[in-house]
Parts: sequence; structure tokens; C-alpha cells
Amino acid sequence: MFTGLIEVLGTIRRIQAEGPGKRLTIAAPNLASELEIGESVAVNGACLTVVDTNAETCSFQVGPETLLRINLGELASGERVNLERSLRVGDRLGGHLVQGHIDGVGRVDARHKQGEWELVWFRCPAELAAQMVSKGSIAVDGVSLTLVDVADNRFSVALIPHTLDNTTLGFKQPGAAVNLETDLLAKYVWKCLRGGGMTLETLQRTGFLAGPDEPVRHGHD
Repeated sequence: MFTGLIEVLGTIRRIQAEGPGKRLTIAAPNLASELEIGESVAVNGACLTVVDTNAETCSFQVGPETLLRINLGELASGERVNLERSLRVGDRLGGHLVQGHIDGVGRVDARHKQGEWELVWFRCPAELAAQMVSKGSIAVDGVSLTLVDVADNRFSVALIPHTLDNTTLGFKQPGAAVNLETDLLAKYVWKCLRGGGMTLETLQRTGFLAGPDEPVRHGHD
């Protein structure tokens, strides 16, 4: 589990074929020396396991299924990636709960400068946009962000100078791929609504909503 606050930008040192998957070696001097083998790290938002580490670099194995679902398969040596260690019990939850399980890949659609800030639009599968609401949360390349506007197959976020300077979202141009993870609670609500498991009648029957002929209750009355 992560919070979507990027700790450091790493640089891909090597990408090696390893069976049907790949092995990523990432240079991150400010982070690698603190990692242990077996630890979980979000790499552009995807939860990966550390398989090797030293004072300068850390390595991860990425399976073929993961490569199909995330943007790491499009990256090359020399490119930078967002890195975040997993949460510890008692840590501050500065962003929102991020699982590190990527739901799909989106693309940078447009960037609009607003002084030192930027409004950035992303294109995404319509199924993912259906799980988003304005002022809700979204993880883009592992960065916890607040949604500004949501359309049928795109959404926008406002990026502050700190995010622009310290994450991949500061330099990705239109067309670039980004990993997307929708809000955990939104997934369950969307599934219930999609499957017909949650209706007004169900909420009324279970006491969450007043029925058409019942008075609205306030407080603990």
C-alpha cells in the first residue's frame, strides 16, 4: 500500500530480458541504499519487489502480464521513473490509499500553463473515466492527484510547481504513456452499480435511505 507521494525520481540504468519478463535496474542513490531485498516499491505507480540492491541502484523483476498493463514496457535506458516505498503502519497518509495495482494506461492529451502551475489533460479508457468524479482522487504514474474535470474518456488535473519539478508529470509531453490507478472505493461502488447490486430500493431496504413514504431522519433520532 502506498500514498502517492513520490520520494525520488530514479533513472533506468538497464533493461534486461529475463525469461518472458524483464529485469529493471534503476539508479536511485538517495533511496537504493535504504532498501532491502523483498521490499515493495512503486515504480511509476506499479508495485514491484526489490530483487537486488546496492548503494547506487535497485533491481526489479517485471512479469509479462505486468508489462502488458503498465507503461514500463515502453521505457528505455536513461528515462526517469517515479519511486515510492510502501507505507509503514503509523505513517502519515499525505495523498490517498494507492495499491500499486495499475488499472490501465492513459496518455497525456494536452498541457496548459497557468503561471507556475499547469492544467494537464489525460486520455483514458472510458471504463476508468466512469470510476472518476471531480474532486476525487486518481494516481497517475503513482502520483496522488485531485481530479478537476472528468469527461467520457479523459480527465484533467492541476499540477503544482513541486509536482512538476519532482515527478515524471513535469516533463511528459502529449502522447506519452502514464499508468493509471483509480480510487479504491470508487472501484467497488462502480462494480456494484454496474452489476445492479446497489439500487435505491436496496439502500432503502437496508436502512441507508428513507423510503418514499418515510420521514427523513436526522442525527441519532
